[in-house]
Amino acid sequence: MSSPLLNDVKAAIDEITREIEPRLIELRRDIHSHPELAFEEVRTAGIVADELTRLDIPHRTGIGKTGVVGIIEGGKPGRTLLIRADMDALPIHEDTGLSFESKNPGKMHACGHDIHTTTLIGIGAVLKKLAPTLNGTVKLMFQPAEEGLGGAAAMIEDGVMEGVDIALGM
Repeated sequence: MSSPLLNDVKAAIDEITREIEPRLIELRRDIHSHPELAFEEVRTAGIVADELTRLDIPHRTGIGKTGVVGIIEGGKPGRTLLIRADMDALPIHEDTGLSFESKNPGKMHACGHDIHTTTLIGIGAVLKKLAPTLNGTVKLMFQPAEEGLGGAAAMIEDGVMEGVDIALGM
């Protein structure tokens, strides 16, 4: 049996996600059509930073070279949760015929990182609106170079894990 408070939270999440869905589809298709390889994710990081700014989520860029970290402070003290999404593409030629097919020859989001990045932006949008009800802090980690080239290590060296109690990744 669910509580009235839980029902209110579920209803709020449903409302927010319906509201942001068209923007997220647009972002995902844009990111998909402009794939960037490891440590080249300058355009993608710029999109992420612009969206975090639009959502009024404080953030830092250039973490681990091309990574981005957003911070959402809850309304009450608590632990810090980090949620990670990867941004890089693969050196694969895309020939799908999709309207949002890769415009960068020899590069493709064949592994879903465009969706991971967009999903984390969406999570950030939802959590920002719910921030007054949250306990603790959420770090949104947009990681470069997940495909075997040390993007996570570079971000860790730049301090992304400082103060983190729990980490989740896509």
